[in-house]
Amino acid sequence: MTKDDKHPALSFITNQEIVLAAKQNLQQGTWGYLSGGSESETTLRRNRLAFDSLAFRPRSLVDVSKVNTSANVLGHDLRIPVVLAPIGSQQVFTPDGGAAATRAAHEFGVLDTISSVTEPSLEEIANVANNPKVYQLYLHGDWDWTKEMISRAEAAGYEALCITVDTARPSRRDRTLLARWSPRANFLGTAIANQHQVSGGPDGGGHAAKVTWDTIDRIRGFVKLPLMLKGIAIGEEALKAVEHGVDYIWVSNHGGRQLDHGLGTMDFLPEIVDAIGGRADIIVDGGVQRGSDVLKAIALGAKAVAIGKLQCWGLAAAGTVGLVRALEILEDEMISSMALLGVTSMAQLTPDYLARAPLVTMPHEMSGWVNIPDERIV
Repeated sequence: MTKDDKHPALSFITNQEIVLAAKQNLQQGTWGYLSGGSESETTLRRNRLAFDSLAFRPRSLVDVSKVNTSANVLGHDLRIPVVLAPIGSQQVFTPDGGAAATRAAHEFGVLDTISSVTEPSLEEIANVANNPKVYQLYLHGDWDWTKEMISRAEAAGYEALCITVDTARPSRRDRTLLARWSPRANFLGTAIANQHQVSGGPDGGGHAAKVTWDTIDRIRGFVKLPLMLKGIAIGEEALKAVEHGVDYIWVSNHGGRQLDHGLGTMDFLPEIVDAIGGRADIIVDGGVQRGSDVLKAIALGAKAVAIGKLQCWGLAAAGTVGLVRALEILEDEMISSMALLGVTSMAQLTPDYLARAPLVTMPHEMSGWVNIPDERIV
């Protein structure tokens, strides 16, 4: 890895420091957009609760002198089983936007998923680095527009298409509403004339509100790439997705940013694993903050986890270098936890290494980092 040895990001030794640096660099509205959820943020907290209530069952007297953290996703060997989740408006966290994230993915060795609502363009991001990339698409246009976007992604060399299915209508995110802030309009500090400006209007989300399984069938018949559905939250829908030709089930509740009062993703991951019976690979996101979180997700049947907030905290802290450093710390945590757990590869992780356990602290969105002063994160 070639980096400036004097870059301040290299002094970070925990991801707690990266979160604090990100908060220091961001204005209130931007911080709320990144770190908050919808309405009462119950789902946001349950994402962490689901991880925090899983305990390890370690094995001792195992030779763990060599630990392999790699995984294979979309036919590519990744350094760790981590995917960069699609994040809209990444340019509000770092000037290079999505290009900064894909540079970090290339440098470190993970898969990048590029949002259809971030800058720069999908073609510009594709040309930044020769690493495997997935294109994520919100279905905000008619069929001709959808075909055009898919064709552009295929022509630009993206290796899979990800359709987000849990955004039929924009959610109410109180942190950004209170800050009078929107990443789309970038009218930080100005008054919102009425709620329709942030809710999508009285008719809801337009084209997105009309997406059905027929839409997915139409896309499956048109796209030549592997197809992912992001936003699956129950086993029945996961099974239906497989029956409709979907290759990857992306288990997600949008990081607690869409429908509130849902379960944490790790609570419904086992249901989805059971429902599809190995007929598709699974990616899971929602509250991933520690290397131990990655191991828990793999043990319950995921092929990889996706990181959204942690990704953009790294970018906000120090751009590409900050994200690479966040991934390095995540990897080091994984290696430590694997050795102490008594496993040497991802394939060895099974549900037998986990047990349900009572919580010892009150969960919140930062419960992976209990040493962060409370006044710095609220």
